Amino acid sequence: MTARIGILGITGRMGRLLVEEVEAAGATLSGGVSRNDRIDVARFADADALMAASDVAIDFSHASLAASHAAAAVRASLPLVLGTSGLDEAGERSVREAAARVPLVYAANFAPGVNVLLALAAKLAAALPPDQYDAEIVEMHHRQKVDAPSGTALALGRAVAAGRGTTLEQAGTESGRNGHTGARRTGAIGFAALRGGQVVGEHDLIFAAASEQIVLTHRSFDRRVYATGAVRAALWSIGRPPGLYGMADVLEMS
Repeated sequence: MTARIGILGITGRMGRLLVEEVEAAGATLSGGVSRNDRIDVARFADADALMAASDVAIDFSHASLAASHAAAAVRASLPLVLGTSGLDEAGERSVREAAARVPLVYAANFAPGVNVLLALAAKLAAALPPDQYDAEIVEMHHRQKVDAPSGTALALGRAVAAGRGTTLEQAGTESGRNGHTGARRTGAIGFAALRGGQVVGEHDLIFAAASEQIVLTHRSFDRRVYATGAVRAALWSIGRPPGLYGMADVLEMS
């Protein structure tokens, strides 16, 4: 019997690609949950009903729904793959609590290349002293994106901070510079968010020193890479013990 995958937010931009990638992976699409009733697959009234008919669920819906979907996964004892960005502190806490009960793959970005980039970011940050190398992260996305900086940009910032033996909160951030801001703070991690057109996703991590500059760049040209990665994570999560996993686990990088 093939794995049954349910999709939360099935009529969204990512949801439609997930439908195709579930089929391409040889899995069974159990159906989806969406406010839009014009879908040609099984539509469930809520997350609980969908999960009762699935072996794993993928959530690319909305940050405000992450906590309730994580709770539904716990009630169903079902693995959950969460790709929604922009969660607030309460949402992040709900995800961690759910992961103590079920396998939960939570990633800012499901593209394999981005996850390699995160690993490289931490290694470079560990080798380049923060008092000599300023870290700046520049990201650009389509004009409809509602959160900034992007989840991937924040993940890069956290990777840099971890490489430096600290956290993003402790290191401090600088963003939205405008007017007379004063000198840049040593050790802080800078963010710049650009929005326009239909850019899928672009991220640059810059380490800038007085005598050299290193730039790590990732460009996404097709959202399908995220859907492919999410389905891969869903199939991987089935049968895993409870825990909070990332794409590095799925890719066996850690």
